[in-house]
Amino acid sequence: MTTSINQITELIRGEDDFLVVSHYNPDGDAVGSMAAMAWILTSLGKRFRLYNISGLPERFSWLRLPMPIDQEIPSSKPRWTITLDCGEPNRVGQELFKRMKKPQVINIDHHQGNPLFGRINWVDTEISSTGEMVAMLANNLDVPLSGDLGEAIYLALVSDTGWFSYGNTSPATMELAAEIIRLGLRPDHFTPKLQYNWTANKVRLLGKAMSQARLYCNGKIGVVSASEEDFALTGATGEDTEGLVDIIRNVRSVKVAVSFREEGGHKIKFSLRSTGDTDIRQIAVRFGGGGHINASGGTINATLESAEHQMVTMIQDVLDLESE
Repeated sequence: MTTSINQITELIRGEDDFLVVSHYNPDGDAVGSMAAMAWILTSLGKRFRLYNISGLPERFSWLRLPMPIDQEIPSSKPRWTITLDCGEPNRVGQELFKRMKKPQVINIDHHQGNPLFGRINWVDTEISSTGEMVAMLANNLDVPLSGDLGEAIYLALVSDTGWFSYGNTSPATMELAAEIIRLGLRPDHFTPKLQYNWTANKVRLLGKAMSQARLYCNGKIGVVSASEEDFALTGATGEDTEGLVDIIRNVRSVKVAVSFREEGGHKIKFSLRSTGDTDIRQIAVRFGGGGHINASGGTINATLESAEHQMVTMIQDVLDLESE
């Protein structure tokens, strides 16, 4: 790890012309990492562009960036591509994936199973978030974690640690959060921007979805879904399902929570959550997805009903919840 971060530090100091990217359908860690890297490069006077095939999700529209995030790949090829929070290289989107050249890629990530697809690979699964890694890089580059940079890192931290409640929350993570607060971040100003921004349509969707939630395996598996019909009835969008899986996880008996989102063409997006030592990443991997021990996801090509049957069966077979 020390070698990789030092290599990246020296490369950023000495080189120029970067393309900063993260995975499609970016979460708070991906968006926060991108924004933080952008502010670091800005402070160093570097030329760079930001790219994400999905763009900036509406729920993060309040986050300040030094420039917009492009949804189209810049026509001119960058000297270096910095991939952030991408457990697999194709998660940047197929167009960029085909164009990326390994000798020009800096891969910064904390996901298990990362195939080390860059020329420089800084992958550390013991670190809470990619945002925490970018903060370490900022410290190496003598860029203070204040202002917009600090807020971007804080977004990454709270997103991937479940507001400092997951097992990946280390003393170093808490100390980093404390440093950002000492440098001026106001949690009472930050939290409403991230937490208290639901739309009325989202409330309607969550209500409908939760009214149809299912429990399996003596209540140890909780399942909730949002169908295309639910979206049509409520006026909600796919982005409004963010946090749905966490609601069903609040049920006392639930060990594994699952949410499904129907996206058309028999394409079902799933999210998995667990607590403690219950490793649901191994479940996601079996469906071609990935993530972390307590938070993972992926896609199943099936009907909503079939996807639920496959998932529940897989969880029961692999995790043996009946014996607990």
